[in-house]
Amino acid sequence: MLVLTRKLGESIAIDDHIKIRVVQIKGKQVRLGIEAPKDTKIHREEVYLAIQSQNQESAKATSETTRSVAKLLKP
Repeated sequence: MLVLTRKLGESIAIDDHIKIRVVQIKGKQVRLGIEAPKDTKIHREEVYLAIQSQNQESAKATSETTRSVAKLLKP
């Protein structure tokens, strides 16, 4: 893990397309601004983990479950 120290207003560049800037420091909280291409997905870690968990559950769906859902969606 790379650990960097930055002051208010300073940035970190990742590759040529992502910049992370310290925009506010308030007590124990640090507010970061992230500049990245629109197609770059950025999530808080807890949200990312929830998405991964849901994707794994979806991948476990059986063909029978899929057929049941398809029947419900047909008019």
